[in-house]
Amino acid sequence: MQVTASRLEALLSDNSIWGLLLANLITIVMAVMQDWSLLLVMWVYWCQSVIIGLFNFWRMMTLKRFSTKGVSSGDGPVLPTQKTKREMSWFFLVHYGLFHAVYLVFLFSGIGGDQPEFFAPGPLLIILLFLINHAWSFFYNRRREAESVPNIGTLMFLPYARILPMHLTLVFGGVFISGKFWLVVFLLLKTLADLIAHAAEHSLRRKQMDGVRNGPVS
Repeated sequence: MQVTASRLEALLSDNSIWGLLLANLITIVMAVMQDWSLLLVMWVYWCQSVIIGLFNFWRMMTLKRFSTKGVSSGDGPVLPTQKTKREMSWFFLVHYGLFHAVYLVFLFSGIGGDQPEFFAPGPLLIILLFLINHAWSFFYNRRREAESVPNIGTLMFLPYARILPMHLTLVFGGVFISGKFWLVVFLLLKTLADLIAHAAEHSLRRKQMDGVRNGPVS
């Protein structure tokens, strides 16, 4: 992703990325102050991933215009119809849900430790912050990108590209984590992965907007 002055300005003017950074930094502070286990951290970020998926499903279901370029079925190319939108939105929700159901089994296994106190003020506050941030990002960017014609096939895979780096960082980081220092290191890496994925996602949306202004999108 080439970084130009205009793209950097657009990124820095996006309030949602600053909210995302703040939510992640508060998570790190809470994890250190309350001595969170890696398992509790992973529970919190699992909830963040679910929130991302639900807003993506909502976005797909409320699309007014979209492209199906590159999307095909056994019968040939897929047309950008309301039926296509509903079917692909629900397919995403089911597939994304199954992915997180398997992840949930992994979390319930305890990863070699006892289950943490998940329903405590600290974790619930962080989840609420992520919910507020992603809700704000959804409504704020939907207004800004109202003229875009997103590719619905791309929308199906964007959440995976966003959440996989941060979860792989935590899962593989768990092999090496042996204290607060390394927990903070891997939480910072997770935060970086989250911010990069967020920036890449919204850069793609702005590119789609430019495509609409400069010519038709198939």
